[in-house]
Amino acid sequence: MVKTHKIQVSTAGGCQIIDITSQALAAIAESGVRDGVITLFNVGSTAAVTTIEYEPGLVNYDIAAAFERIAPQNGRYEHEETWHDDNGHSHVRASLLGPSLTVPIDEGQMTLGTWQQIVLVEFDTRPRNRTIVCKIIGE
Repeated sequence: MVKTHKIQVSTAGGCQIIDITSQALAAIAESGVRDGVITLFNVGSTAAVTTIEYEPGLVNYDIAAAFERIAPQNGRYEHEETWHDDNGHSHVRASLLGPSLTVPIDEGQMTLGTWQQIVLVEFDTRPRNRTIVCKIIGE
């Protein structure tokens, strides 16, 4: 069985991290799949999907600080020269983290660790309306 579900998220921009674990669980429950996988894919090139421990230190500081060291917002990006915008760093950051995540489903539940949540990381410099496509495959 293959089911598709879409999660809609409004973001504020600026390395905002949004926990979407409950929406993914709801998609699985709605699908009726008990054993299989869920793939979550962000549509767009300036946000990413991953897992973290959704706790204040990581959410409010550590992730943003790490990406600022890797791809500084005030760095020089050819993307900005081409398009005359301000989000070259957003594209670099999102490409490093990646647009998708696949999680096994066992007995109708995702096989996440106790402190592991699924998150969308918004790297763009402005608010966005994001769509995360969930493809649920199994039986």
